[in-house]
Amino acid sequence: MTMKSINKKFWILPIVAGGLFLVSFVLSDNETSTSETEIDTPKKAAVKSETETLQWHTDLNEVHQISTETGKPIFAFFTGSDWCGWCRKLQAEVFAKEAFVEWANDNVVLLELDFPRRKVLDSTLQAQNYGLQRAFGVSGYPTIWIFETEFDQDANNMSISALGSLGYPRGAEVGKEEDLFIKNANQILANKPD
Repeated sequence: MTMKSINKKFWILPIVAGGLFLVSFVLSDNETSTSETEIDTPKKAAVKSETETLQWHTDLNEVHQISTETGKPIFAFFTGSDWCGWCRKLQAEVFAKEAFVEWANDNVVLLELDFPRRKVLDSTLQAQNYGLQRAFGVSGYPTIWIFETEFDQDANNMSISALGSLGYPRGAEVGKEEDLFIKNANQILANKPD
């Protein structure tokens, strides 16, 4: 046995072992994902506070109707509910706070656009969410877009007028993240055409 053949064997063995480890990891992860798969259909979800609740909708047509009736713009929350840590942080540190609940109920119609990895969305809901993701150019989560819609009966299509976008309120005082978030959201609403 020469030194070259020993060196080749030395490098091949760890590569093969590493590859086998990765394959076993991927296969075990797929088994977990498959067993946890569930189908989400359009629904309403409530986030509870001590005094009021947030009414999240998942259907754009429904929020368009509510927005038209109330005159409130749509607040679209692009999230990865089962994998996005920053989305969960935003929900806990902003959306769950009483000040945000009151602000949201007074000012906007809430639309949740979910992009989960471990559950399967209804195909209609998935198509809607990906369509809005493309329309707004969303590439990171969480992202919030505030917008208005208008439905053209003759053309049978909906047009969207974007007012502005938000993300996690970085630089906020710890424990007061909702204050900075609401301030930024109010700046967007202040620019809303009448």
